[in-house]
Amino acid sequence: MPSNADFTALAEPFRPELLAHCYRILGSIHDAEDLVQETYLRAWRGFDGFEGRSSVRRWLYRIATMACLTALETRKRRPLPSGLGAPSDDHRVAVAPREPTMAWLQPAPDARFGADDPATVVAARTGVRLAFIAALQYLSARQRAVLTLRDVLGFRTAEVAEMLDTTIAAVDSALRRARARLADAGPVADDLAEPDEETRRTLLDGYVDAFTRADPAALVNLLRVDVELEMPPTPTWFTGRRAVLGFLTDQVLRPDLWRLTPTSANGQSAFVIHRHAGDGRYEPYGVQVLTLIGARVARITAFNDASLVPTFGFDPALATERG
Repeated sequence: MPSNADFTALAEPFRPELLAHCYRILGSIHDAEDLVQETYLRAWRGFDGFEGRSSVRRWLYRIATMACLTALETRKRRPLPSGLGAPSDDHRVAVAPREPTMAWLQPAPDARFGADDPATVVAARTGVRLAFIAALQYLSARQRAVLTLRDVLGFRTAEVAEMLDTTIAAVDSALRRARARLADAGPVADDLAEPDEETRRTLLDGYVDAFTRADPAALVNLLRVDVELEMPPTPTWFTGRRAVLGFLTDQVLRPDLWRLTPTSANGQSAFVIHRHAGDGRYEPYGVQVLTLIGARVARITAFNDASLVPTFGFDPALATERG
């Protein structure tokens, strides 16, 4: 058997990008973490039979991809509310009850992917953008695998065919169908018009201040006219600044109710959200991911799931005190 040191030295550097790869295919950071663990266990067990016919990286991607495809045989696609039905442009509409039993798409912290994730370099962060991950959910499992291996990670067609135990013709066919389906799903590279760093920081500071003070008027100039708001696990979602501000004013904004801690997720600006629980204590509530276009917020995706908070480096057992 190989030594732990030999295996770790060769395989461990690829863990962050393998996590990103599994996340793209699965749409869940929690599931991706489990599958990466399974990948390394399988790789360890088979390491003595690895004969160097391919690179260690390609060998690990083969194991990870096949593990993801097996997992997806018994799992449904992970949608966002925007993938299930039309939005409302009236904040007075009856909001549907939460559906916590549905497997929703999850955000992923950029810090878990590392600086060397190929998607960050090759695809200018499109490889983990929420719009792209959501669009991938409309593809079959094999189409997701082929498209991410070819278009995001840049493996050659012959390499992908070898990884998936299939033919070059089958890979080309799956790739054509995947690209066509993504084109039908609409634009997925919405980061091309993001603001410069100074504008972004000013925008985010203003957003946090407006939420903290519960000041909807302060949000008006921060949101695009066509801004959208979705809040899994709530199926109802809103479009248009009037509807979004109306819902936030009536249902969300209360002085000192929320604490927003800046972070980044899916290559986008994000916040870890804590909610006031009394006695100066703030409990984990979820994660907000913002899509920015120009100097405005184009979409607010509020993942109201406290189980996501530890994934972003916050211990749910430690209440956040406002001081």
